[in-house]
Amino acid sequence: MILKGKRVLVTGGTGSMGKTFVRRALSGEFGLPQKLVVLSRDEAKQHDMRVEYLNRKSATDEVIFKNFERILSFRIGDVRRYEDLVASLPGIDIVINAAALKQVPVCEYFPEQAILTNCMGAQNLARAIHEHRFPVETVVGISTDKACKPVNVMGMTKALQERIFIAANVNSPGTRFICVRYGNVLASRGSVIPLFHEQIRAGGPVTITDENMTRFLLSLDQAVDTVMAAIENALPGETYIPIVPSANMVNVAKSLVGDLKIPIKVTGIRPGEKLHESLVSIEESYRTYRRDGYYVIQSMLPELLATQAKRSRDLIGEYSSENHVVDFEQTSTLLRQHRLMLDQVEESGSQGQEMLR
Repeated sequence: MILKGKRVLVTGGTGSMGKTFVRRALSGEFGLPQKLVVLSRDEAKQHDMRVEYLNRKSATDEVIFKNFERILSFRIGDVRRYEDLVASLPGIDIVINAAALKQVPVCEYFPEQAILTNCMGAQNLARAIHEHRFPVETVVGISTDKACKPVNVMGMTKALQERIFIAANVNSPGTRFICVRYGNVLASRGSVIPLFHEQIRAGGPVTITDENMTRFLLSLDQAVDTVMAAIENALPGETYIPIVPSANMVNVAKSLVGDLKIPIKVTGIRPGEKLHESLVSIEESYRTYRRDGYYVIQSMLPELLATQAKRSRDLIGEYSSENHVVDFEQTSTLLRQHRLMLDQVEESGSQGQEMLR
């Protein structure tokens, strides 16, 4: 049981992935942590998260609610501030670094802000562990497909975050620094599917930026599964990549619109946006192999490779969303499987309102 008895810190824990990780950790499916700490700078989101758990007293959520009361705590702080991390790390065994600026156009207009959170936040974490000799066992950096062959600020800062964490293994050999890298998370806050839902509710049009655009698609639970697989199995400096389907964004839009008479409008690529995303580049493929259903990229640092067994290459060429794209029917099935069709979302929302009455 990976988290049993562990003290876990989740930076940016009020975001979509952080909230899903916290909920599943509180369920005890990975072993019940001794302590679970959410660090973020947004007091409103922390309040909303508390209220959400306080309202989950149904029989199905009884275990989660009891564990919420016993082991979950919140800290106001910012990864940009070294002092906040120093104050948060004592006694912590595992850190999930989910704090990020991740909106591509926002990072293009405010690159200095992306650097402060995505790069300096990672550096502050590595520095705090090194300088204060905190006995942290594992740090997981949450990265993105945009860090692979980056063309936008968000991807560039995330690529640097990966390198900061990987290099930290050399300075702090008592802590295992690892990364996970994945693509678009279905229905995460700020992602395209909630936008499509709002556009459909408003009567359209549903806007896509390019008819040929493809994206990797995975659920929030798959994102958490990737993090947990990395915590359980990754060697220092390795990056875990989920093997997931990709879809044409026109098919995603058409699936959600269904039989409704709502137009789909092409608006043009936004600042910093790619036509296709990659999770593993050609150069990285020479250091990539499969482990338990994931691609794993080995570090390029000789100090780390010297401690690891030499492995044969399992990926030939780039792992791109342009390849192995699922068709329209498969896209619709995927969205319905994850309860992301608009009728399913509306049904879930009405059920939630009934629970609160």
